[in-house]
Amino acid sequence: MSEESLMSPKARDYLLARLQEPTTWRGIATLLTAFGVALSPEQAEAIIPLGMAVAGFIGILTKG
Repeated sequence: MSEESLMSPKARDYLLARLQEPTTWRGIATLLTAFGVALSPEQAEAIIPLGMAVAGFIGILTKG
């Protein structure tokens, strides 16, 4: 199965744009906490730049 059949380029670009926003990662950290994953405020704040970096790296690899 090719990458194009998994997700349209427009949907991929939208998803990558959302993943590069700090508020998305704060929301993910909040959801994890709601589901019982214990995160300290320091851990939650560390997730934000890490998540943005991963999303940026994926964006670099998939743009073309």
